[in-house]
Amino acid sequence: MSFDRLNLLGSQKKPFLFISDFKAQKVELFELKDLQCEDIEFSINHNYSYKQHPHSLKIKPLSIANYTKKFNLVIDNIKAGKTYLLNLTQETKIETKLNLKEIYALANAVYKLRFKDKFVCFSPEKFVQIEDDTIHTFPMKGTIDSSIKDAKNKILKDEKEMAEHIMVVDLLRNDLSIVSKNVKVEKFRYITEIEAGDKKLLQVSSHISGKIGDDWHGKIGTILKLLLPAGSISGTPKKSTLEIIDNVEEYDRGFFSGVFGFYDGEKLDSGVMIRFIEKKDSELIYKSGGGITIDSNVLSEYNELLDKIYLP
Repeated sequence: MSFDRLNLLGSQKKPFLFISDFKAQKVELFELKDLQCEDIEFSINHNYSYKQHPHSLKIKPLSIANYTKKFNLVIDNIKAGKTYLLNLTQETKIETKLNLKEIYALANAVYKLRFKDKFVCFSPEKFVQIEDDTIHTFPMKGTIDSSIKDAKNKILKDEKEMAEHIMVVDLLRNDLSIVSKNVKVEKFRYITEIEAGDKKLLQVSSHISGKIGDDWHGKIGTILKLLLPAGSISGTPKKSTLEIIDNVEEYDRGFFSGVFGFYDGEKLDSGVMIRFIEKKDSELIYKSGGGITIDSNVLSEYNELLDKIYLP
């Protein structure tokens, strides 16, 4: 029903915020005029000014043995031809003196969202943007610590990272072709530098676009439903990969790796909800992960999962 209401509000050019869980089974929708009554904060700012802060997180990581068991199950499924790329994520308990509202206030990110006292995310990853008659998506796949010698060249020339990124770009091209025409890769594998607490990460992204027509406003819900879950944080082929994720991860992603976005009556901008902290009872849980392919190394993937646990 929420996707139908997205179509209705879009056809009426009424501004709204939407929040979808990973599987697009639960969608929260708020007209802009009603947001003042909700305990929700969001920001989409592509030109934010980075502000330093002294805060960090203490983590209680998943054991390498436990992660290796799940990693090996993914590799077994890849060898069986059931998936070629799977984004394996896990929960990590964290400790901080900050509450979710304080975390939201100080975090540096393009896409920021605090949903009541339930979760907060501060994501660098765009999902889709729609403006005029064009839809854009920006799959992000590939991460390296910028302090590593020659980090940029290393990640761009890494064959495993290249293969993984190509698979995601191919998946997103196919996804966009479902809802648009003349799909093309505008920019392939460019580097973005991201502040990650006490270090900097280099992330690899691509830019894909398609022509969606000027009547898209009344189809926003339909478009999003067809595109979700986001390919960059699920995998390919999507249907069988989602089934494997359910079996291997052994926890509920919930809104983590879902998407949220804002429609202002003229354009839509949305981000993937990575860099995500959820409150469960009295504990804070950080959810993170990375893409697994046949060439993946378990220790490298485990370290990437931990590298993504930070307060920017």
